[in-house]
Amino acid sequence: MRLRDIRPGDRRGLIGFDRDPGSGGTPGGYRHWATHRADVAGAGDDRHLAIETLHGRTLVGSIWLQADPASGRFSYGIGIGAQHRRCGYAGDAVTTLLAFMFEQRGYRECEVSVHGRNFASLALHARLGFHEEGRPRDTELLRGQVRYPVLMAITAGHFAAHHPGFAAAHGPARPWRGRHWRTPRRGRHWRAGHHS
Repeated sequence: MRLRDIRPGDRRGLIGFDRDPGSGGTPGGYRHWATHRADVAGAGDDRHLAIETLHGRTLVGSIWLQADPASGRFSYGIGIGAQHRRCGYAGDAVTTLLAFMFEQRGYRECEVSVHGRNFASLALHARLGFHEEGRPRDTELLRGQVRYPVLMAITAGHFAAHHPGFAAAHGPARPWRGRHWRTPRRGRHWRAGHHS
C-alpha cells in the first residue's frame, strides 16, 4: 500500500466508507469524510492522506495527521473501509506514517486516543509498539453505554527498536510506501501457467 494526498475523486469513496453499516461510525470516532469534507489544506505537517493499494490503486481508507513541530509530537486518526479490514492495511499505513514522521521529519513522539471498547485498535497499536499512557476520566455516554478513551503513545526510539528492519527495507526513497508495496509470494488465486 501507499499513502498519498486526498484527491477530489476520492470523496465518493470516503463518503461510502462512512455510510457503510459496518463502519460503526460512532459520534466522536474517526470518520473518513467528516475529516476531509472541510477541504481545508493542512498547515505544516498536518496532512489528509488516502490509503491505497499499489496493485490496482484501490482506495481502502484514509488517515488524518495533526502535528505540533514545537513539541515534537504528532497524532493521527485512521479509518479503513469495512470491506478492506483485516488485510493488514491499517498496520501498514501506521508503520509507514511513523517511519516517515520519525525518520524523515524528526518528530519524537506519537500520541493517539483509542476508544476503550475498540479492542481491535488497542491490539493493533500494542502490536506496533505503542504503550498505554492512561485512561482519562472524560467519558462519552452513547445508548446507555459509557465509552472512554485510552491514550497510547510511542517514541521515535521505541519505534526504531521495535521495527529495526523497517528503515533498511524501505529506505527514504519511498517514504509513503509500506510493506505491501511488493508482495514476495503469489496469492492464492494465482494459477501456474497463467500469463498476463
